[in-house]
Formats: sequence, structure tokens, C-alpha cells
Amino acid sequence: MGNNLDIALISMLGMEEFTSKIKMYLEEIHPKGNYEVVDVNLLRFSTGDGKAVLMNTLRGKDVYILMDVGNYKSNYTMYGREVIMSPDEHFQDLKRIVSAIGGKADRINIISPMLYSARQDRRISRESLDCAVALRELENIGIKNIMVFDVHDDRVQNAVPFMGFDNLMPIYQTVKALKNVYPDIIYDEEHMMLISPDFGATNRNLLYANELGLEMGIFYKRRSRHKLVNGKYPMEVHQYIGPDINGKDILFVDDIIASGDTMLDAIKKAKKYGAKRTFVAVTFGLFTEGVEKYTSAYNEGILDAVFITNGSYRREEVIRAPWYNEVEITKYVAYYIFCVNTGKSISAIMEPHEKISKLFEHKNLCIKVNTERY
Repeated sequence: MGNNLDIALISMLGMEEFTSKIKMYLEEIHPKGNYEVVDVNLLRFSTGDGKAVLMNTLRGKDVYILMDVGNYKSNYTMYGREVIMSPDEHFQDLKRIVSAIGGKADRINIISPMLYSARQDRRISRESLDCAVALRELENIGIKNIMVFDVHDDRVQNAVPFMGFDNLMPIYQTVKALKNVYPDIIYDEEHMMLISPDFGATNRNLLYANELGLEMGIFYKRRSRHKLVNGKYPMEVHQYIGPDINGKDILFVDDIIASGDTMLDAIKKAKKYGAKRTFVAVTFGLFTEGVEKYTSAYNEGILDAVFITNGSYRREEVIRAPWYNEVEITKYVAYYIFCVNTGKSISAIMEPHEKISKLFEHKNLCIKVNTERY
């Protein structure tokens, strides 16, 4: 793209505020660029069929479509009844927008903090491979790049080796939010540690542990493979393995809180083992079974805070919860778009080490980072 800086942003349903912030940050990063938020009407017939209508031309532009597949606040009317938008329908609307562009854009990029069907990324039995199929479909309709946050397993990109796939981690943004809310945290092995709530979250917890120079523990979780309960396999074993927890602040990191049972069980066990304070950092806080359990844990002194990015919809019940803290990622996304558009390497914005070091330097703090431990 060279130094084009002729960027068109398209906000899908539920991403209007997110897109507006990105445009603002792009104008700060490079005031001379041309940044346009293009209106698109996502219409529905009374039968539920839909179509996308673009309000402006996109010929020759570098297009970035912003999508939130987890936004269940969006709805439409079908046969006189209100229907909540599912991830499937958000994905279908994305394809409608690409179809409406009709090949006129110079390049189409997808910004989807939560990747569609990311949790269905591998086969355990005779199962569908939804995520791989969706990525292949995007590649086939002409998508050049897709950016996601903290994808469940980034090996899904193997399905599309000729399409750009960038998986960003909000490490710096989370640490910054944690430090702003709790300036008294001491980031050393005597006072704090990371705990992964299960083996699946090990890698992201290792990233945080490395950056902060802390030790890490893990909860071993085994689920039943013989029956499904409410769409998930029930947990049979959840056991802690790792260094002593007693007297330390604990940070649990994961990509998603869905029902939240696994995370909450890990928090309760850590508190039982003597944890001083318990903090949770997740990229997407869905809370499919409500927030009451977490509010009860907060009121009982078991849970201190949950940090959640603004990369996906969080209903008012979550935002108003006494334990909720927001992690802002729109500026991060704006820098990503700027780098992709101008052909610059994104390595600098993806690598959090220098930014975290400057953050602690600015706060007159010192952390010892042992990058060879893990």
C-alpha cells in the first residue's frame, strides 16, 4: 500500500463507538491522512433475509471492516418477532458487506477482536471445523488480512497460509489498567504471581509472567468426554500445581469468560490456599450465565477485580458490576491499521516489553524481568 493513508472504516452492528474512537486515534497518529467512516445499511426483510447497502463508493480504498461477532444486543424483526443476532448472523452480514463492495476496493481487511467460531478450532470426535471453514471462506471472497485479539488457538491460521492473520495480545493495555486501578501492587516474586486457570490458558499466562518477571502456577482441569451438559463437557478434576500462593496477589489470565465456572473455581481455591488478592484479566467477558456468581464472590472478599477489554460487547449488568474494570484497546487497533496501511512492520506494536518497562519507569517502580525462566 505504500503511504496511501486513504482509509475507509466500516462499522458493523455494535461497533459504532469502537470505530469512532479508532478514527479519532488515526487522526492523532497521522493528521494528514484521509480517514472516512463509510455508512452501510444492513437491512432485513420481514422474512429474516438480509442485504447490505453501501452509502459511499469504496473504489480504490483500503477498507477495514470492524466486526463484533459477540454482540448479542443487536437484533432484527422476523415474522413480527424480535430475533437476537447470533455470531452466525454477524458473519453472514460481513459477507454481505464484502459482496456489496463488489471488488472495487483496493484491499479489504477484517478487524474482528473476537474471531468467529474460534472455540470450535479442532476436532475431538466427529465434529465440524467451523473456524477453519470460516477463514477459508473469507480468503475465497477476497479478504487480504484479518486481525484478531487473543485467539483461542492461533494455529487456526494454518487453514489460510496465504491470507494475512495477525493475533494481537492486550498485555500492555491490561497491565496499564491494572497498575492504574491498583497502584500499590508490588511486581516481584515475593508479592505476586500468575496462575493459569487451566492448561489451555498456559501460553498467555506465560507471556504475562515473562513480561512481569513473576512465577506462574497452573490448575489442571479434566473434563468428562462422555456427556454434554448445556453445550459443554462438565469438569471432573480441577487441581492446583505450582509455587506457594500464600500471602501473594494473584493474577489469572484467560481469553474468554463464558459461564465463568472454571475461573471462579480457581479463584476460590487460590483464596483457600492463602491468596492475598485475586485479579482476573480476560479479553472477552461474555458471562453467558450472568454475573451474580462473580458479584457474590466479590462481596465475600474472594474476588477483587476483573479486567475486560472493550473488544466485544459487554452488557450493562457487567459494566455496572463492582468488580468490573475496562481495558481500552482502540488505540492499539488504530496503530495496527496505520502500520498495515503504510506497509510498516507491526512487530513494534505487538511487542509489549519496551512499553511495559517505560510504564513502570514512569510510575517510579522497578520490576525484575527474567526472560530466560520460561
